[in-house]
Amino acid sequence: MPLHIQLERALREAIQKGRLSPGCMLPSTRVLGSELGLSRGVVVDAYEQLVAEGYLCSRRGSSTYVANRAPANNLPIIQVAAAVKPPLYDLRPGRPDHSLFPRRQWLSAMRRAMHAAPEMALDYPDAGGALPARVALAAYLNRSRATVTTADRIVLCTGFAQGMRLVCDTLKARRVRRIAVEDPGHAYESADVRASGLELVPVPVDDSGICVGQLAGLKVGAVYVTPAHQYPTGAVLSPERRTALLSWAEKQDAFVVEDDYDGEYRYDREPIGALQGLSPERVVYLGSASKTLAPALRIGWVLSPQSLIQDLSQAKLDADRGSSGIDQLALAEFIEGGHLDRYLRRTRLIYGRRRAQLAAALSRRLAGYSIGGVAAGLHLTLALPKHTDETGIVEEARRRGIYVHGLRSYRSQPRAGQPALLLGYCRLTDAAIDESASALATVVKSFELVNRRSRNI
Repeated sequence: MPLHIQLERALREAIQKGRLSPGCMLPSTRVLGSELGLSRGVVVDAYEQLVAEGYLCSRRGSSTYVANRAPANNLPIIQVAAAVKPPLYDLRPGRPDHSLFPRRQWLSAMRRAMHAAPEMALDYPDAGGALPARVALAAYLNRSRATVTTADRIVLCTGFAQGMRLVCDTLKARRVRRIAVEDPGHAYESADVRASGLELVPVPVDDSGICVGQLAGLKVGAVYVTPAHQYPTGAVLSPERRTALLSWAEKQDAFVVEDDYDGEYRYDREPIGALQGLSPERVVYLGSASKTLAPALRIGWVLSPQSLIQDLSQAKLDADRGSSGIDQLALAEFIEGGHLDRYLRRTRLIYGRRRAQLAAALSRRLAGYSIGGVAAGLHLTLALPKHTDETGIVEEARRRGIYVHGLRSYRSQPRAGQPALLLGYCRLTDAAIDESASALATVVKSFELVNRRSRNI
């Protein structure tokens, strides 16, 4: 086939398939001919043919570029999604206030990390994570969360979701087939936990946390808990049950998977220490920067017993060959510079004030409704009267620009138990707290009236 026809077809196909987009400048005929080892005349012939067909445009003394033409009929038109309109009042749980993120300090930590990083830091990362980050994280968690760990027992990952998936894969490799989970609990809302292949065995939760006594006879190899601030009810695992849980794990040769998702945020006293510190060889501890700093950082960690660390590291290696080492080095600088401690002290005061204001505003407008989970965390619960249409309230609130979560999606049996709303307060400004409580109360009361009428009928 003549060379100019070969070039025509190659360029035409590139334009039709979108590799050369409308408005894209092409090299001059002299430059392209030199790059392809063709005479300039061959390129001129190809360009002129495509100009005649409408694929290219060319002006005398100007560059040749791809014409603005409709895509071929056999090619899909990609629709760009419209920007999602932000809620009027964002009361979703577990979402920190991004306006408080310490941009200047993080950028400074990133610069210091890049300046000090040796050349090897730019190579493929260690599957477990950058060593300086694991050293800094071990020291921080041992000091602030009462864990007992060292850098060689930490695996850094891309947030909690991946960490939990790695733990599940490791447990499955150890022939664990069933895992007990809190009910209600995060496991029923988490696609990663449900997709792991482990059978979820629900265990009830009350005001003292997971009912440990019901673990006997369940034939499970692990239990997943949120002891510092149960998600979503807000209960704290009592000292007696903490002891009983670890005794059960030791007796059954089982593992406790501890999710310390917002353990740093407690408002009435010092944060409750991690279970891991009481039994480092039985407890697999998970945490992340998503609730403390920002989800976009995608930094999480797993503190592993010695017996599981090799399998966990291999699972991480198989998953993605390691997470971003540069971001991890920045985290190390951020921790060692004292910025994380200062940031947590600041946000603890701000979130604590917003929590108190929201609870007070709801009490004024929804007198008689029970408010729970206020001692810690990033959300509180608003119990609804029995038989209230929880789903209907959530949907109607969203239509009015009020984003909340209901408790049903966290239950093994969604229609069991008392309905309730989970209300986050971190993203509410002081001025918006009273407004959001008033708007939500209007929605709730409208359903309360419907509920009364249906009972009378």
